[in-house]
Amino acid sequence: MKKTNPIWLLTLLVMLPQFIETIYSPVLPMVQEKFGVKEESVTLTISLYFIAFALGVAFWGVQCDRIGRKKSLEYGLITYGIGALTAVFAPNFIIFLAARIISAFGISVGSIVTQTILRDSYDKDHLSKVFSWIGIGLSVSPVVGMITGSVLASSVGHQGIFVTLCLLAVLFFTISRQKISETHHSVKEINISTLVKLFKRMIQDGEIIRCCLLIMSFNVLLFSYYSLAPFIFKEYHYSSYTFGYSSIILAAGTFAGAKLNRFLLLRNIQPKYLVKASTFTAFAASIFVWILASKGIYFLIPYFFIVMAFSTAIPNILSTALINYKNETGSAGALLGLIYYILIGSGLIGIGLIQNLGISCVLFSGIGVGTLLLFEGKKN
Repeated sequence: MKKTNPIWLLTLLVMLPQFIETIYSPVLPMVQEKFGVKEESVTLTISLYFIAFALGVAFWGVQCDRIGRKKSLEYGLITYGIGALTAVFAPNFIIFLAARIISAFGISVGSIVTQTILRDSYDKDHLSKVFSWIGIGLSVSPVVGMITGSVLASSVGHQGIFVTLCLLAVLFFTISRQKISETHHSVKEINISTLVKLFKRMIQDGEIIRCCLLIMSFNVLLFSYYSLAPFIFKEYHYSSYTFGYSSIILAAGTFAGAKLNRFLLLRNIQPKYLVKASTFTAFAASIFVWILASKGIYFLIPYFFIVMAFSTAIPNILSTALINYKNETGSAGALLGLIYYILIGSGLIGIGLIQNLGISCVLFSGIGVGTLLLFEGKKN
């Protein structure tokens, strides 16, 4: 299919959910103080965000096949803008939490719709390379998000962040309306029976389950940092600026992993080997996070290798996950996202209860290793 949509815009749209989450991370302690809630309650704004994100992925993915990619993207951005605006004026924690849920439901279009457009536009041989480019783009979003969040947190508080996000919703809606072209022209009605059959087929597919568990493992590792690290920095009396600038180390790791991934793909290294190496690297680095987490902020050093492994593995997992579902890309992508985002949200609820960065890292990187070993054993 002809590549009619600008890759720079699709990359920005894929980056947007991650940017939105990392810009929020520096104000977690502020939200706690503002609404007078416990740390566990504040981490709910991240874990429930991912569950709502999962439901949004399922909903907008189905809409991709029903009403088209372009309209789904536009309606999702409008929904996100409403949620961000609600967060600005939230008078209490419950309404703030509801605003986060609405926001997550809307901005999930940045993940599912753009991935669906990419899968429409590129064949199997080129898709991994395209996702590797996007991986490089994703390396920029955490540092921009966390530094922006730190600056806004120090100057205008959490409300200033959500005003900024409202403006971004308007900006991306306007650009997408002008620049994005529809890539799926045989719009069709999707019924519940069709979705149920597809869902049953997918959950019986060992490769799909393997992909979802690995995606969950890597994402919980990444967002454990954004959920728990702000409180570690606060405990050691570092400012929100310092926490924001710590994202430079994470972004460097993400960028290094994305570049390494692209370098190896261009030399015809198979994606499955890159995923395997990344999973074991993340587990080894997690052990060092566990050792160093109680000794100040030295855990940033092994976290470099965790995010490096993340940016190497995730593009390869996503680009190969739906190869056998080419005729129902939107709906299959929706159900895939529903499964792994619910797993991510559940994992983040778990780390909210654990409240220990080192233990969380070892546990969830261990799930990744266990997944590889389990499914490798089934193949044999």
